[in-house]
Amino acid sequence: MNPKSTLAKSASNFKGFPVGNAGAVLPAGFIMICALAFVASVGATIYFCRAMGGGMHMPGGWKMSMMWMRMSGQTWFASATDFMLMWLAMMVAMMLPSALPTFLKTKRGPTALSVMATGYFAVWMAGGAGIYALGVLFAWAAMQWDSLSRAVPTLSGSALIAAGIFQFTRWKLAGLLRCRSPFGCATSCPEGEASFGLGCKQGMTCCFCCAAPMLILVVLGMMNPFVIIGVAIVIAAEKILPQPEFVARFVGLITIVAGVCLTIHTFNQ
Repeated sequence: MNPKSTLAKSASNFKGFPVGNAGAVLPAGFIMICALAFVASVGATIYFCRAMGGGMHMPGGWKMSMMWMRMSGQTWFASATDFMLMWLAMMVAMMLPSALPTFLKTKRGPTALSVMATGYFAVWMAGGAGIYALGVLFAWAAMQWDSLSRAVPTLSGSALIAAGIFQFTRWKLAGLLRCRSPFGCATSCPEGEASFGLGCKQGMTCCFCCAAPMLILVVLGMMNPFVIIGVAIVIAAEKILPQPEFVARFVGLITIVAGVCLTIHTFNQ
């Protein structure tokens, strides 16, 4: 299957997907809950950006975010809890606007949609736990070895280049096809499949499809509100606009250029 050609047909293929009651009206209650959750998550994200926005200057001329370190007297469990709450708020604020239309395409009832959304964000929470563990480990290593700390700007440039290259791959296009479908799969899924399972499936495909934007978010600063807004716009554009492959490649090109510029700047210092 050619991901590019299939992707171009995905919107029309799934617009009238026969699941549940095809003539059902939009679930106003669920949409209202999502709107309230979005507003609350934006407010919480702003709070966390202010609370965790500081950092520690490191050898190599970069700043380590406070979210990878414990505060004075804080346990690792409390630190991880703070991060996971921040991550949940950020993911709801960033992902819900583009995920909601996908949920509604399944034409299920409000309760089933709520369960589906729970499965979707449960997968993102699992991904956040992995990011936290890796971030803490990397922060510890950077504080132990100056050579690693001094290499971070170069590693950041290389990560941006890798993220940009991924945007051009067939895996990205195939991921977009699956992410834009109502069920996280390129072909029809069983009508009777559990809503939580469908949400998890959509969450997993969305995590894979958004790997490059998430890497950009981590490299450029998870607590930078402008980076958060920019990445959220990119994700929404890829999932909603009629030509997502163009958006993906345009973002990939910009990211590669940014990575090259960062790398050159690092070597010239």
